[in-house]
Amino acid sequence: MTTPSAGFDQRRFKSIEKDGFNRIAQRYADSAHLRAGLQQALLELAAPAPGERVLDLAAGPGLLARDALPRVAPGGWVVASDIAESMLRVGLEAARAEGQPSLLAASCDAEHLAFAEDSFDLVLVGLGLFILPSPERALAEMLRVLRPGGRLVLSVWGPREAVPLIACAQACIARLLPPPKVERPSVFRLGQPEALAPLIASAGFARVQTQGFSFENRFAQAQDYWQAFLDLAGGATEALSRLPTDTRESLRTGVATELQPYQTEEGYQMRSQVLLAQAWKPQAGA
Repeated sequence: MTTPSAGFDQRRFKSIEKDGFNRIAQRYADSAHLRAGLQQALLELAAPAPGERVLDLAAGPGLLARDALPRVAPGGWVVASDIAESMLRVGLEAARAEGQPSLLAASCDAEHLAFAEDSFDLVLVGLGLFILPSPERALAEMLRVLRPGGRLVLSVWGPREAVPLIACAQACIARLLPPPKVERPSVFRLGQPEALAPLIASAGFARVQTQGFSFENRFAQAQDYWQAFLDLAGGATEALSRLPTDTRESLRTGVATELQPYQTEEGYQMRSQVLLAQAWKPQAGA
């Protein structure tokens, strides 16, 4: 599913996501180790080069942007963009602490980018496209701001059964809480090449390519896993924060049931799959 269900309120959804990611901004940055291998794989695929202009979209605390910045020196620049201002603030503070004060940031909706046409050589989107209510609109905006011949490189979660890092928590929530009145867009909806590649191509991109990537996580206790999920899932974290304390505690302890298949002598070990994609904006006249 790429379009939201009937009754879905895009404005309310975006507001909750924004509030959630603002809430977890520092914790999201601190949990970067959970997906460090994925970040490096995406950057290696993107291969930012000296002098290039890069947009890190749905950037969060600018993890990709900060890693890309030294790769585009000299002469290049990087903009981190996100709807959540606190995420960008955390990223800018980290960049300054790392000796990278030249990182730029702009808060805007990915479906309505505040950049001129042909502004960037490269657009990066790390685990963000599936969050957007209208990924088709966002991709059209990415195409618009890329220069002819510019490229898009992104990652999305794979299919539900291949992403226990997210799926175990969602299964626990579904087991212990009443079903939602309105279905949210699934974070797994673009996890198959046959869903993602045509979507990117329909926006006008050419030479769409996809490839799988997996990474491993280990957690000493079920509660550590649950906290890691909360540190990743902005909108879900915001919604759960509004529940009574005893309900939230039942989720925190109850997730051990869903984690049983991943239990080892040392705790819990799981491997999650993502889908990487790259595509190019056609050259003028092509």
